[in-house]
Amino acid sequence: AQPGTGLRKLAGCTLFITGASRGIGKAIALKAARDGANIVIAAKTAIPHPKLPGTIYTAAQEVEAAGGKALACVVDIRDEQQVGDAVQKAVDKFGAYTMAKYGMSMCVLGMAEEFRGQIAVNALWPKTAIQTAAMDMIGGEGVAKQCRTTDIIADAAYVVLSRPVDYTGHFLVDEDVLKEQGVHNFDQYAVQPGHPLLPDFFLDEEPETLVQQMEQHGATPAFKPTSSSSATPSSVGPIESTFDVIRRVINTDVVKSTQGIYQFDLSGEHGGVWFLDLKSGSGSAGRGQPPVKADVRCGHWSVVTMVIAMILKPTMAFMSGKLRIKGDMTLAIKLEKLMSRMNKAKL
Repeated sequence: AQPGTGLRKLAGCTLFITGASRGIGKAIALKAARDGANIVIAAKTAIPHPKLPGTIYTAAQEVEAAGGKALACVVDIRDEQQVGDAVQKAVDKFGAYTMAKYGMSMCVLGMAEEFRGQIAVNALWPKTAIQTAAMDMIGGEGVAKQCRTTDIIADAAYVVLSRPVDYTGHFLVDEDVLKEQGVHNFDQYAVQPGHPLLPDFFLDEEPETLVQQMEQHGATPAFKPTSSSSATPSSVGPIESTFDVIRRVINTDVVKSTQGIYQFDLSGEHGGVWFLDLKSGSGSAGRGQPPVKADVRCGHWSVVTMVIAMILKPTMAFMSGKLRIKGDMTLAIKLEKLMSRMNKAKL
């Protein structure tokens, strides 16, 4: 309920939340559950993970203990059939639903227009890094004290979800949302109040600056590119190493399923023009212009950003606002399948 008002704005509302078994997704679920909301917990973890806390079933128990109603669904959002089945189960049990989180923010503008007047679709970003299991893996040891807790996202999401359906198509930042509600004490959300906070990866800071800030305050970034003092010869930079991995994982099947040519315009040391041909033969990749005009051109990428994008997801890198992608966006998104292959090849 809203402090001091006794209002339960989300009572009886249904939220379909992906990734709700832990972290930010679960924090939003519990915040809404305290109002008596119906929560569809859509996530992949059905049995305990050896390193990550929580399953869809333990999250469901916490939701119901908080006063909400829960429906646990095993969902990999990359599987359209699983998503469709989970939505149908949600409709069967709770009726209509509200989509609180669904992968890429790139969907927001299109979906906001498509469902205008029926379902509000907004994107909510954290201003700072948020302490989750994923952050521990990406940020390395010592990163927690530079983070805020998931409570700030939950509180901001609650404000957005409480607004009328015509409030749609917005890209929001958690701190800005709460400031509009009169919140001024943000130390309450800090893991270690008073400690300098790390900006969110996909807002204002360059990746190189993030690395410096994380190291300055005792963290060891898991995504920092290998230095020239490593076993890799100094003549081979991080991009050449990255494209070596790409060349090992591309084949005729990848070419057949992609049918696209990519050009990367990279800045900084080891930069220049690089290409990825997934349209002809068994594929090729390397330095220089592509053999024919590129279907997708990625500009303003730094070397560090390129490595981070390869480790994470190209669409997430695009949503940072610093990366320029021109051409066929469907083909741009297909890069994620190749990145998955690269991760399995131990990039």
